[in-house]
Amino acid sequence: MDFVTVPNNIPNSENIIPSTTIGNTSSTTISLAVPPSRYENQKRRDWNTFCQYLRNHRPPLSLSLCSGAHVLEFLRYLDQFGKTKVHNQTCPFFGVPNPPAPCPCPLRQAWGSLDSLIGRLRAAYEEHGGKPEANPFGARPIRLFLREVRDFQAKSRGISYDKKRKRPKARKLPQQPPAGKTN
Repeated sequence: MDFVTVPNNIPNSENIIPSTTIGNTSSTTISLAVPPSRYENQKRRDWNTFCQYLRNHRPPLSLSLCSGAHVLEFLRYLDQFGKTKVHNQTCPFFGVPNPPAPCPCPLRQAWGSLDSLIGRLRAAYEEHGGKPEANPFGARPIRLFLREVRDFQAKSRGISYDKKRKRPKARKLPQQPPAGKTN
């Protein structure tokens, strides 16, 4: 196997690329290193955070023993790092979309953030060899928890997360040629 040196001014390329010769033809493959997408980076960070949580759990948990209850525990743990004001039912601003003054209500993880996190962890679980039917991130208690969080936060902030109904697709009429023009 020969090696071809590529100039350093080609972005995202390896400097040494294997070259193979088959008969009289030579083929060189240039593999451009594509950086992972923002989604892939976030999914990796989320997965590493969850695995770290399992290692720090007392007693430490292996991924095979992880259940929906452990995922709920993880979500509640993450709640303390949230940035979304969620008014308690006793707060005078409960249900007020734009409160006129500050209040002592806690900051929590937003429902949309939790929903996205679960989606990424669900995908990462399967990428790391987990079976889809045993995925703790897709368990029923997780879906119920997310629904409760969404509904409570909507009431707390005075907004609704009503399901958007799908509109029926408009039927397209056959195109008529413009009047006065013939082919």
